[in-house]
Amino acid sequence: MTSVAETILDFFRSYTSDAVESWEQLPRSGGDRIYFRVKTAAQSYIITYNENIKENETFLNFTKHLKVIDCPVPHIYFIHPDGKMYIQEDFGKASLLNELEARGEHEYVFNLFKKSLKNLARLQIKGDEVIDYKVCLTSKEFGKQAILSDLLYFKYYFLDTLKIPYDKEQLIEDFDVLSQYLTHVPYKYFMFRDFQSRNICVENDEVHFIDYQGGMKGALQYDVASLLWQARAQLSEEWKNSLLEYYMDCVEEILGKKIDRNQFVNQYNGYVLIRIMQVLGAYGFRGLFERKSQFLTSIPLTLTNLKWFLANKNMGISLTEFERLLNLIVTPEIINRFNPVQATSETPLLITINSFSFLKRGYPASQNNHGGGFVFDCRGIHNPGRLPEFKTLTGRDKPVMDFLEQQTKMPDFLNGVYNILDISVEDYIKRSFDTLSINFGCTGGQHRSVYAADATARYLRNKYKVKIQINHLEQNFQESRGL
Repeated sequence: MTSVAETILDFFRSYTSDAVESWEQLPRSGGDRIYFRVKTAAQSYIITYNENIKENETFLNFTKHLKVIDCPVPHIYFIHPDGKMYIQEDFGKASLLNELEARGEHEYVFNLFKKSLKNLARLQIKGDEVIDYKVCLTSKEFGKQAILSDLLYFKYYFLDTLKIPYDKEQLIEDFDVLSQYLTHVPYKYFMFRDFQSRNICVENDEVHFIDYQGGMKGALQYDVASLLWQARAQLSEEWKNSLLEYYMDCVEEILGKKIDRNQFVNQYNGYVLIRIMQVLGAYGFRGLFERKSQFLTSIPLTLTNLKWFLANKNMGISLTEFERLLNLIVTPEIINRFNPVQATSETPLLITINSFSFLKRGYPASQNNHGGGFVFDCRGIHNPGRLPEFKTLTGRDKPVMDFLEQQTKMPDFLNGVYNILDISVEDYIKRSFDTLSINFGCTGGQHRSVYAADATARYLRNKYKVKIQINHLEQNFQESRGL
């Protein structure tokens, strides 16, 4: 069985004979695309693997046209004949979010935001002249139906999970009123759709854009709202206001005429709300349903953003039931639901995680004062040890990790494990228990159990800040991490 990594490298070798000095798979986020960074002596490249050919075609088509008008998007060097892979320019590892987190609200970062907004205005307005909206991935335009879809996405994947009673008919009527109001905007051009600081790369003090395959025709305000109100960014009100004014200056310069700024800002506020709803829906789906912890931890930040917005901004329309529910979901009680209980020096919890072989030594003996814990059997996962290329490797080696993540049900297995562990870990922290044992077994204690133990250690350490001791019993390896 050929791994995705091998397929990627074979594809790269068909593009160039330059020797590969290093390669790595980049962390995955919300989508199904897989990215690799491949380096030769002369250059670094990003290779995308995505089985959604339609999505690839849209991205490549948009890129071709945006390059014509000199937008800061990547060069596309080579496309696989089957449409599932392509090689593009690498803008490096730094994003605008990285710069903001490292430097704070520094003048250098402010100027990067200004460069981003100036280039955005050009991409939107000039892009509208060259983009073929027939190739859009979903809707051709962010109109009433698309706005309603985002609101319903929020309803199904976030609001309904809170189990707050509400008048469904009145809420849908409010959704209809809001979507109708925001549809009638005078400034509709090409909309990036996911214009946030993680999708803005910074290289040599210049900004570059990626991940705009969801683009469509839409209001200028949506992309600005996406950037300035990104939950992780937590921009100050002074920065938000100043950058919005600067963006409107850029729009007027490109259009060659004045815009109605009062109307623009009122409708901008409406799109801020729509963007927050879309983000909460996405975080609900990725976090509450797919159990991806990085999305769960962003929910309190987004709700805090929403709370400030409700107290300080006005859209100029009445949405009685919707506003009532929004004010309910930003109460401390709701926000605290998404702030996981975390260990502290006063409530230390040591979690011992073992990998072992069922055939060699059987179940590890419990070392806890109160006994108990968990044993998970990984033998239902396809065994990498059956393949010759993996026999001498372990679950800590990248080829094995890639195989388990991409070609087995390991991610589904671990999501189930995390659901079970969350209940006990949170309870143990609240009750000041000091130890918990978790064990993963497989046939040889070499591949699947090692990978599962390490992945679980990362998940629990990141979410609960607990102290972790890992013992790979068949590999004679031990380490401690955490508080």
